Amino acid sequence: MSKKVTAAQLLVKCLENEGVEYMFGIPGEENLGIMDALLDSPIEFITTRHEQGAAFMADVYGRLTGKAGVCTSTLGPGATNLVTGVADANMDRAPIVAIAGQGPTTRMHRESHQILDLVNLFAPISKYSVQIREPETVPEVIRKAFKFAEAEKPGAAFIDFPENVGDMPVEEASFPPLKVQRAMPSIAPAGKSQQVLDALSSAKHPVIIAGNGVIRYNASDELVRFAEAINAPVATTFMAKGVMPSSHPLSIGTVGLKAHDLVAFGIEEADLVLCIGYDMVEYEPQHWNPEAKARIIHIDGSPAEVHTNYILEMGMVGDLKDSLSRLADRAEDNPDNKVTPLHETIMSELNAHGGDMGYPVKPQKIIYDLRQAMDPEDIVISDVGAHKMWMARMFQAERPNTCIISNGFASMGIALPGAIAAKLVYPERNILAVCGDSGFLMNNQELETAIRLKLNITVLIFNDNKYGLIEWHQLREYGRESHVATGNPDFKMFAESFGAKGYKVEKTEDLLTTLKEAMADGTVSVIDCPVDYSENMKLTERLKSLASPFAKQEELA
Repeated sequence: MSKKVTAAQLLVKCLENEGVEYMFGIPGEENLGIMDALLDSPIEFITTRHEQGAAFMADVYGRLTGKAGVCTSTLGPGATNLVTGVADANMDRAPIVAIAGQGPTTRMHRESHQILDLVNLFAPISKYSVQIREPETVPEVIRKAFKFAEAEKPGAAFIDFPENVGDMPVEEASFPPLKVQRAMPSIAPAGKSQQVLDALSSAKHPVIIAGNGVIRYNASDELVRFAEAINAPVATTFMAKGVMPSSHPLSIGTVGLKAHDLVAFGIEEADLVLCIGYDMVEYEPQHWNPEAKARIIHIDGSPAEVHTNYILEMGMVGDLKDSLSRLADRAEDNPDNKVTPLHETIMSELNAHGGDMGYPVKPQKIIYDLRQAMDPEDIVISDVGAHKMWMARMFQAERPNTCIISNGFASMGIALPGAIAAKLVYPERNILAVCGDSGFLMNNQELETAIRLKLNITVLIFNDNKYGLIEWHQLREYGRESHVATGNPDFKMFAESFGAKGYKVEKTEDLLTTLKEAMADGTVSVIDCPVDYSENMKLTERLKSLASPFAKQEELA
């Protein structure tokens, strides 16, 4: 005879059935049933210090594993605190399932304490938003939430779980023995590959823009093989760093700065642009195709979004691994596509500041030393701010998913919570959170979470005592700054007050040694590194002229 369980217990059982390892969140009155059920579950609950941190942890877990990260909160303010992290995951194509407690259905018909219409609140920032109204529907809702979250393009699913429904009894036998089944991607029609190859045969200077879809389809090796087969340079978006190793001769760096730098020049000179796994939220086409004149081929697992500056010559939609393998097998080399000088020029610029000992430390030098301190498989999570622009442009990633940058929703505060999730996924790797001082202070409370979990992670703070990226924009647009200055605590003492190790870079010569020491500490370490952001405006001026000498070389060739 089957026994009865509560709907909350059934929900946790369904999460186990989906292969959930971790659940990030904060206990509350309206999710008491879930919290109690977790005591009898192999799922490890990670108690965070803020619901936004929980959502960011689920976000980065989803990016790194391809499986939906799970976060939870109570109702009202707990649920609204999830919003930023859920929106970030949804726009950055990271699979996530967020579950919020809710007041009882008996008081939803009237104005009532802490009750909001959460389903409609989360609907615009998720692929699926639903309230569980009957305990018997729990298995179907959970299965559907994971299906939506993990299907291309991945994103967020949200579940509103009223507390009285969670306490309702339900037959345990009503829980079907579901098995985790990932949807298999479709295969592009055979004729499409020939159309792409025909277009390539008439192109002298094709260029590839590789996006985050290459990571999601685990198609980095296939991308490299295809690029080599047609001798085409590859630019990656911020969110695709590492799919083409920076050291590869066909790599021309990262596209995403709204400036006419060398990467933009390489795309501008192309007579055919192959957008592979490219998503417009990463870098909108009007920035790299302002006159809408480029010949574009879209190769992805999903059809192209409609955009005035993204008019396709053709599209090849299907499993990227399969599509790129088929193209590479049949492609012909293009010896006339001379990209080596562009790659060498870019690499020379990236390494130009290795010996610069100016203090405060130039951002280029910080990133150079950071790369020297890290192994190729180590993971850096970049927060959002002025340092993100430098990281995206100059950090040389050799493997996919080793430099995580939020650039769809681009939310500050993701780095420290994201580093915690990354360390749970890859305990054997060094994990670094790279933050601006302002981004760090948005979720600094998660230092306690990392200490409690006994994690070995390193936080590197680019410290300029202001909102540096906004100042950069203000100076470019208006020639003066407005209300960006801030104050900071002593970050070394601040870290130590949590039980972490704190460092302050007092001279540039000590930076590399400090990074290596911090990563070897075996605990949470925070490095305060004063940064010279006068380099921001120097970069703006430099980008105006960077491509010109190369263009003249091409004209003379």
